[in-house]
Amino acid sequence: MTDQSHEPFDLPPEMRNVAESSLKQARDAFEKLLANAEAAAGSIEERGASMRAGAKDIGARAIAFAETNVQASLNYAQSLVHAKDVAEVMRLHSEYVQAQMKALAEQASEIGQIVSRAAMDTTKPKH
Repeated sequence: MTDQSHEPFDLPPEMRNVAESSLKQARDAFEKLLANAEAAAGSIEERGASMRAGAKDIGARAIAFAETNVQASLNYAQSLVHAKDVAEVMRLHSEYVQAQMKALAEQASEIGQIVSRAAMDTTKPKH
């Protein structure tokens, strides 16, 4: 057996040109793939930021609503303590329930709007 590793390796110029062209195409395709992957990662990161912002907004509003509702309950309890008779207790209870139902409906609507806005912000294309 002869050692062929020291013999020169000559490719015909046409084959060398095809190989170089193929290598350039492969390199360009890889660079395009890498650029697209980086863009996708950036888009995912932006969408994650939008989702986090939406979640933060929802959390802040939920805490504010809880504070409002607890304050309303404490005010209701305070008014019950000072009620003079059963008729006044019934009137205070009716007013409290009606006010809370209205407040809860408004709060649910606002949370729904925040969720919808966050979902739209998350899904709209970034330019």
